Amino acid sequence: MKPFVSAIIVAAGGSVRMGIADSKQFIPLLSHPAIEYTLRAFQNCGYIKEIIVVCRNQDKERIKAIAEENNFSKVAQLVEGGSSRAESVRNGIKAANENSKYYAIHDGARPLVTVEEIERVVEAAFETGAATLGTSVTDTIKVVDGYNNIVSTPLRSQLRAVQTPQVFDKDLYTFALENAGDDVANFTDDCSLIENMGGEVEVVKGSKENIKLTTPIDVVIAESILKNRGS
Repeated sequence: MKPFVSAIIVAAGGSVRMGIADSKQFIPLLSHPAIEYTLRAFQNCGYIKEIIVVCRNQDKERIKAIAEENNFSKVAQLVEGGSSRAESVRNGIKAANENSKYYAIHDGARPLVTVEEIERVVEAAFETGAATLGTSVTDTIKVVDGYNNIVSTPLRSQLRAVQTPQVFDKDLYTFALENAGDDVANFTDDCSLIENMGGEVEVVKGSKENIKLTTPIDVVIAESILKNRGS
């Protein structure tokens, strides 16, 4: 019997860099709101038993309507986000089913994740307790000082651009949250919570197509990818 996996979809952020007043979860991609693609991928993944959407209070009814219109039966609850990403995730896991053994935490604004990618990272987490999607870095990365002068060049072979979902054993992640204490708001990435307590997170090969909608050019790229997929 497969362990119970709860997907925590974090969709409570603002849209400052996107330059719009509305939530970027509702940006139309080929005439469908971005969050619809996100929810569909998790709905169609056999490992996922429930979906918890963490969102702004004013977005709840719209997301609920999207879930109902598309028969996303796994959407169990919509909860309000917190003042930071970590607090939003905490709100989400508080609403998770008591039978949950793993949390699959995903950015709602990454609508192009595939079922296959979710499956790979969940399977890795079953083995290791903590796993994330990530891709190799193709650009040379430089570390600079406060004056924007280069101080070092990390080995590109050791660098990964980390994506979501990030999947964790329930007890491990809960302990990591508690270990972070009052500093939890400073963690913008869930893997860093595990790293902070000395834990290890496996990076599973992801896809360059699993982009996050952050700036207007990302919308153009996302629609191009969807057209190529025939969506």
